[in-house]
Amino acid sequence: MIRSMTAFAAGERNTEAGVLGCELRAVNHRFLEIGVRLPEELRVLEPALRERIAARISRGKLDLTLRLRPSDAAEHLELNQALVAQLSAVAQDLDGRFPNLRTELGQLLQLPGVLQSRSADPETLQAQALALLDTVLAQFVAAREREGAQLAAVIAERVDAIAAQAATVRTLIPLIRIGQRQKLEARLADLSQPADPGRLEQELVLWLQKLDVDEELDRLDSHIVEIRRVLAQKEPVGRRLDFLLQEFNREANTLGSKSVDTRTSQAAVELKVLIDQIREQVQNIE
Repeated sequence: MIRSMTAFAAGERNTEAGVLGCELRAVNHRFLEIGVRLPEELRVLEPALRERIAARISRGKLDLTLRLRPSDAAEHLELNQALVAQLSAVAQDLDGRFPNLRTELGQLLQLPGVLQSRSADPETLQAQALALLDTVLAQFVAAREREGAQLAAVIAERVDAIAAQAATVRTLIPLIRIGQRQKLEARLADLSQPADPGRLEQELVLWLQKLDVDEELDRLDSHIVEIRRVLAQKEPVGRRLDFLLQEFNREANTLGSKSVDTRTSQAAVELKVLIDQIREQVQNIE
């Protein structure tokens, strides 16, 4: 499955501590580089977050941002009902003994333990953050795959064009050999002294061997088969495609250097153009 290295995904989740937001974005990078920005409450999660991302992503410069927006009910004070009940019982017992005793509400609330601060459980918040990342990460990978499918289609089209150029060169080579032989014979016919036919044949064979590109075309065909196979794989293939493009480029250069005909020279140029177009797409692939 071809995946693009560029993508963006975001999501939110309501928690007891407030609204938890997650953003994940990425751009091209040769290796995997992860930047993390977290609220103080979730800093302990950074190793786990990095591990989760690395399990799903192999290349790209990724930025993960988690934000916690506290809600009005995220943290508030509440009465310790058990303690208030005990104080009430004590007050009733003392009321008969000290009828003039009065306790102000403010004084009562200041007693240790009467008011309690209730905040979200840290472990629960951490578990929710990990679950939110899993959801956003799934969306992120799906976005990469959708864009990757488009890149794969463009690459496959260029590969078909390379195969067509290679096939064209194969049909031209026998004609070019005949033409080169005729040119050489015509030049020799203009000489004042006739050339030895046996020596002429030897020289012609040596010359045509230097111009032979059958081996380059065979390798080019094998590279075409391999790149089509790689495009159908499920694991990340960006680095493999980088290597194959180097091999493609080597054969195109050799074909151009051996060319003695404008048609094969044009084919070599067209091959290099197609290879460069593929390289532009591969730079975006994980």
